Amino acid sequence: MRRRSKIYAGLAAAIVPVTSVIMALSGTPASAAVGGSGPYPADYETSSTLANHTIFRPQTLPSERLPIVVWGNGGCSANGLSQGNFLREIASHGFLAIANGAPNGSGSTTSQMLTQSIDWAVAENSRQGSKYYNRIDTSKVAVAGFSCGGLEAYAVSNDPRVTTTGIFSSGLLNDADDYQLRRLTKPIAYFVGGPSDIAYPNAMDDWGKLPAGLPAFMGNLNVGHGGTYDQTNGGEFGRVATLYFKWRLKGDTTAGRNFVGADCGLCRSQWSVQQKNLTLDDGTPPTTPPPTTPPPTTPPPTGTPGCTAVYSVQDQWNGGFVANVSVTAGTTALTGWRVTLILPSGASVSSLWNGVSSGTSGIITVTNQSYNGRLAAGQATSFGFQGTGTGSGATASCTGS
Repeated sequence: MRRRSKIYAGLAAAIVPVTSVIMALSGTPASAAVGGSGPYPADYETSSTLANHTIFRPQTLPSERLPIVVWGNGGCSANGLSQGNFLREIASHGFLAIANGAPNGSGSTTSQMLTQSIDWAVAENSRQGSKYYNRIDTSKVAVAGFSCGGLEAYAVSNDPRVTTTGIFSSGLLNDADDYQLRRLTKPIAYFVGGPSDIAYPNAMDDWGKLPAGLPAFMGNLNVGHGGTYDQTNGGEFGRVATLYFKWRLKGDTTAGRNFVGADCGLCRSQWSVQQKNLTLDDGTPPTTPPPTTPPPTTPPPTGTPGCTAVYSVQDQWNGGFVANVSVTAGTTALTGWRVTLILPSGASVSSLWNGVSSGTSGIITVTNQSYNGRLAAGQATSFGFQGTGTGSGATASCTGS
């Protein structure tokens, strides 16, 4: 069952329907850095044929075609400059980035405005006389958004023209909306502000419910819900989002190495990373999973597989908490693991991700999911959960197989 934090639930109550106002999350960014850091200095414009949108593009269109990124703002704000620094940075690397809302506009937006952005870009690419004529790569489309804008992105992610979805500090608000997860067929990436982000429990709940086999990336940077969008060039979120779009929309495997594999670029940074079904080429997972370690040339040890479990509270508030359990294989590779959790009196689990649980209070058993049971010697994985009550005082032990 999905449980929302009190703050996030309160903000959600203002959404009628999913893509209306969460105005508390919108803001006025710092002055946009002129041009961005990419090779194509970028700015924004508007078009009379795409009302109430803001179009970020290279000032001089490059010879290469521009992939499309359509964006829903935080708070579903109709100010298309709400994440202006961030979007200008993306555009400066050779993308057409279109935000919902006019520059400095007021009011709120809807998910249909993302579809309008895609429609407009496709039409302009085909319209003789348009400066975008044959200059847009309409086969590469990302739909993305921050907070309430992420809910807008979910709502249109099943558009057949969409090739990847980006969810930034957002997560579905109710279990009734989980159908939006079940219908996902294209790669998805989550960029979240860590356990202090009010959207963290919902994003992690979504992560645990993604369809089996779906290529997915989860990155958490412990900066809270506001992210780094207003910083020069969008800060760290701008840098990482650009790398992701360069990989998914331009086929840049050097950029992709930041997201794929146990030694990925972000794995060796301040980001906390999880991966599912990722490969560098086209994002399609192999039909059979590759071995986590090369086949041994000598028989493996015959001892009983062992593992350790370390429990930690990531966030605690009056009446609830978020916890994480890190599972590490011992000196022998594992084909599966089982963690026994003993929760303190009055505490219970309301939602859990990256594991399969039995029970909700007292003594709870959590076993691995299909994608995180096989661990090489010394390799680690983790699962997490949101609970009610107080999280401190719980203990965890692990048994391997």
